[in-house]
Amino acid sequence: MLVDKKKVSKKLAPREEQIMGVVYQLGKASVAQVLEKLDDAPSYSSVRTMLGLLEQKGLLRRDRSEMTHYYLPVKPRKTAGMSALRSVINTFFSQSAGDALAAFIDDSAKKLTDEEIERLEEAIQRAKSGGKE
Repeated sequence: MLVDKKKVSKKLAPREEQIMGVVYQLGKASVAQVLEKLDDAPSYSSVRTMLGLLEQKGLLRRDRSEMTHYYLPVKPRKTAGMSALRSVINTFFSQSAGDALAAFIDDSAKKLTDEEIERLEEAIQRAKSGGKE
């Protein structure tokens, strides 16, 4: 059954996010491997269906070269993460990256390491200089 990719929502349900996390963690994963890694896992057929939907959304590709079919991410984890982050910023922070970062830092300041703080300071300096460096 072919589904028009234009009509398939790119937003991920919480379970789809979990499944994508498993596939990224493993690099490639079969339905059984995903099922094994999920907490409070649904049925095998539900996982297979969700993997198929993620394939239709263009987030996974299926490798049929072996008897067991494996699913692989289409985009690198960092690229997919940036896209998801942009979506959160647009949805919850009125498209303001500054507001999102400030909220995150305020919430997790006690947990930041010195290295993470230094990376943030460097990124802020690059932003102030217009990305030059």
